[in-house]
Amino acid sequence: MERAAGLSESAPHWHAGACHCGRVRIEVLAARDHELLQCNCSMCTRSSYLHLIVDAAAFRLLSGADDLVEYSFGTGVAKHRFCRHCGVKSFYVPRSHPDGYSVNARCLDPSVIASMPIRPFDGRDWEMARSRLDAR
Repeated sequence: MERAAGLSESAPHWHAGACHCGRVRIEVLAARDHELLQCNCSMCTRSSYLHLIVDAAAFRLLSGADDLVEYSFGTGVAKHRFCRHCGVKSFYVPRSHPDGYSVNARCLDPSVIASMPIRPFDGRDWEMARSRLDAR
């Protein structure tokens, strides 16, 4: 889907994002009213990560693949990827959606995330909260 002026809030289009230093550049296909998740797990709380979860086809890594380092813990399913220069995690492969991506909405243009509703996600009780994601 191409960028176009005057799209409705629910029409998906590509949004650009980047880490702090700009070496890791991404695009994500999402509507301006796409729901964001604010997780309270130990990782997300410490980094103030705001999840925009999409299928793999709705994500593009434009540059910086060689600038990423990976960190995994716990089950090892989630693949946390950070810019090795500035330390920002602009996206990662989440445990809840291992075939997709979670983009840090805070790495997108602030005007994009201003229109997206934010829902709390209880990552401290991950198994129970994960089952509720599919029910929506």
